Formats: sequence, C-alpha cells, structure tokens
Amino acid sequence: MITTPEQFAAANKASVDAMLSLANTALASAERIAALNLNTARSMLEDGMANTKAMLGAKDPREAMSLSAAQIQPAVEQIVAYNRSLYEISAQTKEEVSKLLESQFGEFQKQVSSLMEKAAKNAPAGSDVAVAAVKSALEAANSAFDNMKNIVKQAADMTESNIATASNATVNAVSSATTGKKK
Repeated sequence: MITTPEQFAAANKASVDAMLSLANTALASAERIAALNLNTARSMLEDGMANTKAMLGAKDPREAMSLSAAQIQPAVEQIVAYNRSLYEISAQTKEEVSKLLESQFGEFQKQVSSLMEKAAKNAPAGSDVAVAAVKSALEAANSAFDNMKNIVKQAADMTESNIATASNATVNAVSSATTGKKK
C-alpha cells in the first residue's frame, strides 16, 4: 500500500517507465514494418521493370510465355519471404510486450503480497478466513495468468508452424506448376 509521497512518486515513475517501454516497442515495430514495406516495394518495382523489359524483348509468343512462367516462381518466393518477415516482426513484438507485461504483473503480485502480509498482521482477531480467501483468490489469479501465458504460447507456436507449412506448400505448388514437376 502506498503510504508516503515518495512511494506514490515511485509508483507513478514506474508506471510512466512501463508505458514508455511499451510505446518504444510499438514504435520500433512500426519502424521495422515500414522499412520492410519500403524495401519490398522497391524490390518488386525493380523486378517488375526487369520483367517488363524482358517480356518486351521476347521474339515470339512462345518465348514470352516461357519468360512469364519463369517470373512467377521468384515473385511467389518474394511474397512468401515478405509474409515470413512480417510474421517474424509481429512475433518478436508480441514477445517483447509479453515480457514487459509479465514484469509489470510480477511487480503487482509482489506489492499485493506485501499488502496482504501487512493486512494479515494488522487484521483484527477472527479475520483469518477473509485473509485466507483473498490469498486464495490471488493464487487463482496467478494460476489463470500462467495458464493464459501457456495458451498464448501454444497458439503462437501453432500459428508459426502453420505459416511455415503454408508457405512451403505455396512455393512447392508454384514451382511444380511452372516446371511441370512435383517436388
């Protein structure tokens, strides 16, 4: 429990520091996504121009079709690489935010435990049941938080696996379609 102005100031400073950390994490993520988008756009523009020049230089329709088919595979691989990079940035940001929130939750737990100990020592006779009920509720909240963390981690792992599988299947399907062979 906050009992002095110094404790109040320290609690406010900790809250501001936590919000600044979250804001910096979000801005860094947005910066990385913007750089990824710009680099991808530049690369796609350059590839598009090169592909257009190659198509304009084709001597007959057969050569044009051959060039067109050859251009599909690199384009799909570039799209898959973009999606993987975007997912990676999102996953890293989620991980950083989770760590910050876990840290804040841990600090909150310590403060509540300290408060409960002080309350238990200063509680009037016969309030043992109420203190035990509050401690039990805190333990249940901690358990729920841990379960939520595990569920989110499992979902993230499953999503990452599904993205990798879908990306590989897409690349293989396009490769098979353009070469006429199965991988």
